[in-house]
Amino acid sequence: MSVVNYAHGAGTRIVPKNKPNKGLLKRIRMTKSGKVKMGRAYGRHRRSHKTGDLLRSYRAPNYAHASDLKRIARMLHARVTGDGAASSAPAGSDD
Repeated sequence: MSVVNYAHGAGTRIVPKNKPNKGLLKRIRMTKSGKVKMGRAYGRHRRSHKTGDLLRSYRAPNYAHASDLKRIARMLHARVTGDGAASSAPAGSDD
């Protein structure tokens, strides 16, 4: 989407800035294979009543489910494919 800005002259196009969600960027990491890796919930607070096996399971890697990839892509302003790969390149570029 581009907007014509008449303050800079006729025909000058200003493209909106890409602003990914900063909170999401702090909580996830993209792997080399393109999966979205993140921490597990319930593992930081109120641990005294949880078993050791449960607490150790919270340390295991957790990857985003396929049903969440569309929402993650929308928040990051990047395309995320079905296997979790993200790309910020335009659809037509084959560099």
